[in-house]
Amino acid sequence: GAHDRIAVIGKNGKGKTTLLKVIAGDLAPGNGEFHVHPQTAVSFFDQTKIGRLSEQCTVEEEIMNACGDRQRARDVAGAMLFEGDDALKQIRILSGGERSRVLLGTILASDTNLLLLDEPTNHLDMESCDALMAAIDEFPGAVIFVTHNELFLHSLANRFIVFQGERPALFEGTYRDFLGRVGWIEEAGAAQPPPEAMNKKLSRKARAEIQQRRWNELKPVEERIAELEAAIGALEREISRHNEEMIRLSTAGSGTAIGTLSRELHGLRKRADTLYDELDAATRDYEERVARFDEELNGLER
Repeated sequence: GAHDRIAVIGKNGKGKTTLLKVIAGDLAPGNGEFHVHPQTAVSFFDQTKIGRLSEQCTVEEEIMNACGDRQRARDVAGAMLFEGDDALKQIRILSGGERSRVLLGTILASDTNLLLLDEPTNHLDMESCDALMAAIDEFPGAVIFVTHNELFLHSLANRFIVFQGERPALFEGTYRDFLGRVGWIEEAGAAQPPPEAMNKKLSRKARAEIQQRRWNELKPVEERIAELEAAIGALEREISRHNEEMIRLSTAGSGTAIGTLSRELHGLRKRADTLYDELDAATRDYEERVARFDEELNGLER
């Protein structure tokens, strides 16, 4: 479909990258025919293309070469964690992981409706993986990706092309559905783990996936709560100083100054009330999310 997120999974050497190269038109199919819709615009990422980046270009220039729009290039650079002056760094001084992010940025910025990504998280740290996952999530077209990254498999994919057994097979559903209904077949001659060991392994994977989603969701809410508490604390101190000044002016009998101070005090209290409302809403949101994740984790133990 136009918004599919299709993961190509299986052990190395089974033909996953070959499939992407055939779809991209880099390889002819060994047999049979392959047809692409005439309106399909394909962009293909793999690590070997990193060497094609121009050493003297800046991050912004390299991405702008793909889309022709400076603002779009800046936006995509920011999404790939090159914010502000970092977008003006030349490619020649970037690390391998940073170059991967630039190449991903050029692909995301290009006029394409089908992304092909071959192991896109190689050389990326956790923060970069999170940024890429967010960018893929927001991409308006379809995405086909080869990856072993379980977070990507759990969070993004809605269909799978599975390379195992005699021939590739299509699986419709989530990665958890795949593990539960099909699972990985052991190679011939390999020791088959007992069912209870497999169940524990699946439970650990599911728990790790929930914990990762929990961290991703709760961290920004926690940060917002901390910001609100700090802002409220600063306002309360300011209100206290105004109250003290009001008492001093009342004693001195300065009517004009009291009027001005009273209006300022009213504004501060109104702002504090707004922040308290925001804090209450954020706290309730946080507690609801925690309860939901706790329920999800408890469900694994039943």
